[in-house]
Amino acid sequence: MMNDIVDLKEEISSEIKCANDLKTLDDVRVTVLGKKGRITALMKTLGQMDAEERKTKGQALNALKDEIADLIKSQEAALKKQELDARLTTETIDISLSPRAQDKGHIHPISQTIEELTAIFADMGFAVAEGPDIEDDFYNFTALNFPPGHPAREMQDTFFLPDDPDEQGEHIKKLLRTHTSSVQIRHMQNNQPPHKIICFGRTYRSDYDMTHTPMFHQMEGLMIDKSTHMGHLKGCLQDFVRAFFELDDLRVQFRPSFFPFVEPGAEMDIACSRKDGGLKLGANKDGSVDSWMEILGCGMVHPNVLKNCGLDPEEYQGFAFGMGIERMAMLKFGIPDLRTFYESDIRWLEHYGFDPLDRPNNATGMKK
Repeated sequence: MMNDIVDLKEEISSEIKCANDLKTLDDVRVTVLGKKGRITALMKTLGQMDAEERKTKGQALNALKDEIADLIKSQEAALKKQELDARLTTETIDISLSPRAQDKGHIHPISQTIEELTAIFADMGFAVAEGPDIEDDFYNFTALNFPPGHPAREMQDTFFLPDDPDEQGEHIKKLLRTHTSSVQIRHMQNNQPPHKIICFGRTYRSDYDMTHTPMFHQMEGLMIDKSTHMGHLKGCLQDFVRAFFELDDLRVQFRPSFFPFVEPGAEMDIACSRKDGGLKLGANKDGSVDSWMEILGCGMVHPNVLKNCGLDPEEYQGFAFGMGIERMAMLKFGIPDLRTFYESDIRWLEHYGFDPLDRPNNATGMKK
């Protein structure tokens, strides 16, 4: 039987070496070491031998079993390495190739401008208020001291909607708000003074050219308390434009103007130069001013507006201001045509847009 063991070892070793894949090798393992394998079958014959012979041949079979198991394990490792090498050869990645360009989104200039305006006025202590785009005649006109025959109430200037009856059955004239001033009225009616808010939103007017669109964005500010005066308004807006346009010495002037909801009313201009067909903000080096450009309207809140909101004008006073967000963006970022804001041109957005990770906020400040 010892000769049979030697012959079996050589035979099995040859089969293991000839196994050229893991499946074939596993089949060899089963036929040799499995429950019905050849070595297992020889092990079962030991019970028929005497003690001395069983001891000798049992040791030889155990040694064979261990050697065959080691050979299978060694061959398995070699085949796995061979398989891995083959995969690495066929699945290689050329790391010298440039990566494929990935499209990156940009922040729209309007969103960027709103974020900057919010950061500036938040530093001054203003909170953000919101209101609906669809308003009624009272909040959009009457509460803001617009007289019944005012041109803004006409169909050619305002987008009116079908009348909406109230709980008593009376028809309420609905419209798309023409300004965000209605947010101020709602805030004053629903909150106790003092008030210090800014509000952003879409507004709608029947107009379309290089500097007007039927839908545009507006920002307004309101401050109401018992002691605020025109000097506070001028200081607030002067600090604002200098921070927004990043010009510490930007000259400003206030011109008398009329708005139904403020008295006195004014328009604020900033110094600029229009030489050689261009536009440069700020005064000349010698301090002289070539030209002025209007950027926003403002004034002290009209007593009638305060009364319409349940406030006593003998006790409370304050200021309000408003500006077009697109106009501010056009001036700061050099955008020549208002209509391009809404043409959904990816090339335009790539040129004028902003990196999403470089947006100003109250936590990181206005600059990098």
